[in-house]
Amino acid sequence: MYKKNTSKYLDKAKSIVVISAFVKKAISTHYKKAASEIDIVFSGVNEIVQPIGNEEKDVIKNKYTDGKEFFLYAGKIHQANNLINLLKAFSVFKKRQQTSMKLVFAGKVTGRYKVFKENLESYKYRNDVVIIENAKENELIKIIGTAYGIVNPSLYEGFVLSVLQAMQCNVPVITAAGTSMQEITKEAGLYIDANSFTAIADKMMLLYKDENLRNELVQKGKAVAAEYNWKRTAELLWQSICKAIR
Repeated sequence: MYKKNTSKYLDKAKSIVVISAFVKKAISTHYKKAASEIDIVFSGVNEIVQPIGNEEKDVIKNKYTDGKEFFLYAGKIHQANNLINLLKAFSVFKKRQQTSMKLVFAGKVTGRYKVFKENLESYKYRNDVVIIENAKENELIKIIGTAYGIVNPSLYEGFVLSVLQAMQCNVPVITAAGTSMQEITKEAGLYIDANSFTAIADKMMLLYKDENLRNELVQKGKAVAAEYNWKRTAELLWQSICKAIR
């Protein structure tokens, strides 16, 4: 019903607020709305999301990955988010690097999760893949803060809060070029052609082998994450409301 009536709602709206330029472009193109009619109001990130200590990281790693380091995908777990390409990339990574690194998928499962899980059953490195279904928010933040790096290959996300949370937790980010995630992370991420699993693998290996680069991304990420606070979000929303009631 919502999608069916979207055009009608947009035509009646005095103010159209979206969460990223990526969504703004999509609405402007699909529904023929002038860019001046659409305001971007980014989400903030809670101040309670902070880097976690080594002892707590050890607890999380012991709980989920037998004490091993891990790359993390945090979001809805289904193959529509390009997760098969991430599995293929991890295969390349494991073949090229003699490492105990794990790959963790943590987040909500949907009806399409079953297909992804079926693909996983025959996966060569199944023992190095961990699925954490429907993790509670506080637990998910701890998992994000413990990750060696976040990898999100999704091509069509409007805004990915876990990417922002990762930067606030001093965790570097690998994500798809030309998406809202590049818009969010700015110069603080490693960007990939997410249609190419070898491109994803290359960036995973680069992050794994270059500790100086990893530290540089962490520092840049902290600076970018500081820009996303709820005060700024409220100010942008208020500006949009004022424009609508003039």
